Amino acid sequence: MRVATVKLVRLHGFVAYGFASAEEFLRSAHAGDTSCLITDVRMPGMSGVDLQSHLIAQGSRVPVIFITAFPEHSSQTRAMAAGAVCFLTKPFDGQTLINCLSEAVKENRSQRRQDEEPE
Repeated sequence: MRVATVKLVRLHGFVAYGFASAEEFLRSAHAGDTSCLITDVRMPGMSGVDLQSHLIAQGSRVPVIFITAFPEHSSQTRAMAAGAVCFLTKPFDGQTLINCLSEAVKENRSQRRQDEEPE
């Protein structure tokens, strides 16, 4: 699924990297300059929802899109309350993911501009 998602995102003109776990992403050189994070809810080690919480605690406001084959209301509620852009249940239409990604990147650019404006 990770490889297919990276290919789909790249096919639509976005730069994309795939990671086997949340911990691998956090150790990567890309963790600090990510415009949007697409994560599975269930992963080995840290869950996607825990990754979102970790990033927020670190001061990151990167938009997050969740995908899952195991839709649990509690995970969805927690993710969306913390600001997730989308919560998609597998299988999902590729265009739906791209629409979510486009919206997330647009919101991220807008937020970055606001953060850069002098007070």
